[in-house]
Amino acid sequence: MAEQQDDAFQTISYSDIFLSCFSESGTHCVHSKPEHVLLYLYSGEQVIEDRNKRITIKAGECVFIRRDHRLTMYKNSKGKELYKGISLVFQRKVLREFYSKMNKSKIPKDIKISDKNVFKLNKTPDIESLFQSLTPYFDSNVKPTEGIVHLKLLEGIYALLNNNEMLYPILFDFAEPWKIDLLDFLNNNYTDDLSMEQIASFTGRSLATFKRDFKKISSLTPQKWLIKKRLEMAYIKLKEENKKVQDVCMEVGFKNLSHFSTVFKKQYGITPTEI
Repeated sequence: MAEQQDDAFQTISYSDIFLSCFSESGTHCVHSKPEHVLLYLYSGEQVIEDRNKRITIKAGECVFIRRDHRLTMYKNSKGKELYKGISLVFQRKVLREFYSKMNKSKIPKDIKISDKNVFKLNKTPDIESLFQSLTPYFDSNVKPTEGIVHLKLLEGIYALLNNNEMLYPILFDFAEPWKIDLLDFLNNNYTDDLSMEQIASFTGRSLATFKRDFKKISSLTPQKWLIKKRLEMAYIKLKEENKKVQDVCMEVGFKNLSHFSTVFKKQYGITPTEI
């Protein structure tokens, strides 16, 4: 996470648990993690901006943030309460280990794949107890052991699955060991003009297997997923990097400026030149 911060802002990192942040004034950061994150707000207020959507998180609320998505986060004090939050980062090796030990017959069937990037979670006892058990580390110089950190991550996975069954296919979207991870490949090659047959081949799959595996990670077709990804990156380049529309069009993989403008307006309600 790349932070824009002041002197009163700090993040304490314990492996994949991040205690953050203390600030007397508002601050913001660009979040772009390659791993899933579970974020709980102890005090203050946080606003997450995902393209043209804004999600406000208040004290006591928790959100799950999908991996490989670029978001802007605003972290603010609320009255006399300073911003104080905690994040759990789920590395794929931890998720693989968890999945390998699961009773597969207990996994819900036919879950609809969501394309949401941010999930606001319901308040439940397991979420509350997980994060309240981490409170002492805010005010202590005692570092949790690697074993404790690992147990808390596993507890976080259980809490997520109990909270929203739509998170099953998102948390366990990794490929089989002999295949290249589909999302990794697509996120790294979304600008290329590749056919579905080529993507299947490059990721170690037959076309039929590629289509079946892709359905596990998205409700969109591969073609629509690529267009959505290109539009998201175009939005960032136009708004945050102040690039020219024609340059952005080519950079993200569109070949036709008119088509780019049409699909961009359909997605965001404004043309690229209006950003």
